[in-house]
Amino acid sequence: MGALLLGCIVLLVMAGVDPVLADPDSDMLRRIRARISAETNALLAGASREELEDVAAFYTLRNERRAWTHAGGWTDAGRDAIACITSASRDGLEPERYHLARLLALEMSFRNAASRSEPPFDWDVVLTHGLTRLLRHLAYGRVHPDRIDDQWFAPKPVDRDIASLAAGAADSGRVREVIDALLPTHPGYARLREALVSYRNIQRSGGWPIVPSGEAIRPGESDARIPTVRRRLSVTDGPMSASSKNPDMYDTALVNAVKRFQKRHGIADDGVLGPKTIQAMNVPVETRIQQILLNLERWRWLGQDWGMRHIAVNIADYSLEAVESGKAVLNMRVVVGQTYRRTPVFSERLRYIVLNPYWNVPKKIAVEDKLPLIKKDPGYLIRNRIHVFSARGDENGPEINPYTIDWSKLHADYFPYRLKQDPGDRNALGRIKFLLPNKYAIFLHDSPQRQLFQRTVRGYSSGCIRLEKPVDLAVEVLKNAPEWHRERILSTIQSGITTAIPVREPIMVHLLYWTAWVDEQGVVNFREDIYDRDRPLWIALQDAGTGTSDPKSISMGELVVKPDPS
Repeated sequence: MGALLLGCIVLLVMAGVDPVLADPDSDMLRRIRARISAETNALLAGASREELEDVAAFYTLRNERRAWTHAGGWTDAGRDAIACITSASRDGLEPERYHLARLLALEMSFRNAASRSEPPFDWDVVLTHGLTRLLRHLAYGRVHPDRIDDQWFAPKPVDRDIASLAAGAADSGRVREVIDALLPTHPGYARLREALVSYRNIQRSGGWPIVPSGEAIRPGESDARIPTVRRRLSVTDGPMSASSKNPDMYDTALVNAVKRFQKRHGIADDGVLGPKTIQAMNVPVETRIQQILLNLERWRWLGQDWGMRHIAVNIADYSLEAVESGKAVLNMRVVVGQTYRRTPVFSERLRYIVLNPYWNVPKKIAVEDKLPLIKKDPGYLIRNRIHVFSARGDENGPEINPYTIDWSKLHADYFPYRLKQDPGDRNALGRIKFLLPNKYAIFLHDSPQRQLFQRTVRGYSSGCIRLEKPVDLAVEVLKNAPEWHRERILSTIQSGITTAIPVREPIMVHLLYWTAWVDEQGVVNFREDIYDRDRPLWIALQDAGTGTSDPKSISMGELVVKPDPS
């Protein structure tokens, strides 16, 4: 017994796992390890502390009894559990992470055995660990978001008793039902799963052709690359043939197809086959699959209940939608944080709408953005109706004349003032502010810089969300408060009087980050990773053991996407 435990510790150390952390002080675990082979002990060596605790708790619940095997091999529940592991690829997970090959090899050895006595206890332990790991990954994701993204603060999924779920599945035989209950309930997750199937089918068929680079092609022009463009779009959009006798003609049907492609890739949909559009067409299918896998993982990080009425912002798409009963009732463009002032991911309840708001300039913006302008010309403050107050005094303290301050002596480490801008046309928040109190000082607001909403790339704010249609959003939010109809909102804005309107209904605002999703019409969308959040996540998934050492994997520079085994 002592030699076996020592051997387990050696295996843990060789696997780079801290045996103190990976082996909770559990008599149950010790007894389990004493009943299994060195090979199965080695398999458990790579398990996390949580996973080992799940296994121990599972057998504690069952008084150390088998769950998945009997004299004839696997029980019906055991076979169902293996079938669920086999189909884990539907959710972007790799069946081998849940010991599929080992489970199949165990069954094969049993079939080939001369006698059919009850299978070794190893079978049960391997399947228990594989299934509980799968349940944990579906419930929480494969990696923890806060370990790879310091600006991901979205509410985590509810806590699950993984061992109890697995034990219940074994007892009832309803393994699939237990797994399905863990999946995100939002229809966006199911739609993205279907997209994964489609793009893996494209991968199996050889992907799509590469469109040669060159001069931009405009509608009505002829170019030798047009047949390749047509074949490329046929792969994802369905069969497409030339509408004229000249196959090189960039005809109307193809122009419309290109515009659809541009729109779903976040490119200005002008129909011109320029470098950016051709570059997007030439992104390998393996990279698109990778984006889908990453965003399926992000779905698993989120809570199930988004609220009957909620507002969802996709930071990577510069867009917002107001949703009621699962349907989008309002869509608009937004401006999000610049790359060095990224908008964080989080959820918070909308509390107030403020018409004609003041702007209390955050200190970071005051010293980094405003101070250089003020040093050049203190008159900037007066022209923009920005008032100066002491940062050390009372909030209602006296205003300070900006011309009495030696601005040249001020800097980021010494700025004993606070700036406050009056409501009006020059106010940086525009005429409406949507308050969702949070520790990140992020909110939604109007903007006087209306021209920015016409741009395709809209990362210009200091982190807050600027709205293309703030009045429309206010009307939507307040539609169940009849006293605040559109006309009253507009007349109050026109009055210039600062007015705070409480939002009585529980409307959540979700600031999210999707680089791949499927809309309600079934259109698959991809976006650029504007904050470089995809790459760290992919690397973390590889480090978590997703099979990068497989020589059959498809190389993508530093990244790897393994073909779906199903």
